[in-house]
Amino acid sequence: MWREIEKRESGGIRPRSFANRVKSSRVASLHLSNHKDIVSPHKGSVNSLQVDLTEGRYLLSGASDASAAVYDVQQPQKLEGGGLIAKHKPIFVVDKQHEHRHKYAISSAIWYPIDTGLFVTGSYDHYIKVWDTNSTQVVMNFKMPGKVYSTSMSSLATSHMLIAAGTEDVQVRLCDIASGAFAHTLSGHRADGVMTVQWSNSSEYVLVTGGCDGAIRFWDIRRAGCFRVLDQSHSQLGRRPPLLERSAMTKGSTSRSLSGGQNTSKAAAVSRKSSHGNGSKHSNSNRISAKGAIKQRLHPGMLSGQDRATAHYGAVTGLKISEDGMYLFSAGSDSRLRLWDIESGCNTLVNFETVRLQTNKPIQLSVSEDSALVFVPCMTVVKAFDFWSGKTCFTFRGHYEYVNCCCYSAQDQELYTGGNDRQILVWSPFISYEADEGTTRNEDSWSD
Repeated sequence: MWREIEKRESGGIRPRSFANRVKSSRVASLHLSNHKDIVSPHKGSVNSLQVDLTEGRYLLSGASDASAAVYDVQQPQKLEGGGLIAKHKPIFVVDKQHEHRHKYAISSAIWYPIDTGLFVTGSYDHYIKVWDTNSTQVVMNFKMPGKVYSTSMSSLATSHMLIAAGTEDVQVRLCDIASGAFAHTLSGHRADGVMTVQWSNSSEYVLVTGGCDGAIRFWDIRRAGCFRVLDQSHSQLGRRPPLLERSAMTKGSTSRSLSGGQNTSKAAAVSRKSSHGNGSKHSNSNRISAKGAIKQRLHPGMLSGQDRATAHYGAVTGLKISEDGMYLFSAGSDSRLRLWDIESGCNTLVNFETVRLQTNKPIQLSVSEDSALVFVPCMTVVKAFDFWSGKTCFTFRGHYEYVNCCCYSAQDQELYTGGNDRQILVWSPFISYEADEGTTRNEDSWSD
């Protein structure tokens, strides 16, 4: 580390590169924290975790005992073990004793993206509730047609305040906090409900949903119908080429077409002469090709063949979009993990190692800040996969029962996991208290 700092001070490493190296080394040293402990008040399985997007300080959890809690993960309430172990107790808990409580399990708990003054919970009691964090009171209720599996709000939105909700109904509903009513109903999924929903990281109007029918659909909320349905058989090998390479390839193909333009015009003149001067045939062929082009531009969600495409052979149980908004990671009840190129809609064919996943409920995935790793709850462990090789980089063992959710904090490079054992575990970077090799070189000649 000291060598890296010296290179940074001397200008040998750029600031951003130095920061990325430090973060990567911290993520690579994640282990079950022995100096940080979250005291869970939940009496049921922990189903949802999220760190707020504004300060990266407050952790929100939701559990199957219909309780939700908020913790300050940076300021402990108590120190034990001679000040070496920080105990983080909940700042407040909303449980079954609360007058506005949920009746059944909370399946989803998310923060309002731009302010920690509000948070949202979705439950199996068919309700989505919007809470005031300061007063712990419900400020808005949305009655859904069935159990709520997943909720999501866009972190980019400036023109709307919509909560996307996936329920056991096949329709996706958008709840408007501003008006207190349903803004849209998105119809397209076919069977048994929608398990997971995610807003795009590149557009505030694009929503991605995963259904029990095995389909992953893309929606633009400004128009009717989905505009893309992912097909696992539509594939490309690996990631798309960088933008500079693609622009160079485009320029090269353009120059080649321009150089061959004269030959093309001559060939066209010859073909016109060979048609014996019959211009009607030529115009008809043009009209046919134009119709063919129009057919290709038809709304993908309206074509029956593409509309029935599937991304998984079972229900889609988890979705996570990369931080740059270019790729989508999906998990299914078929115990398959897939990586998709969002621009082309192609399956990148990354061969993720075989895993066992829960099949009867949604799982919460997470990605590292640079999207190099994806964290996946795999039964009683959490595995970190390399985004592009599909290999298992790390396996986090600590829970005694199935793990349901994981949340990566970019602020502290920490991972939080929750499971059926009612515990919330913290995985922190390794901290070495031993002197680095470079410290002695910076001592003065008179130092002891």
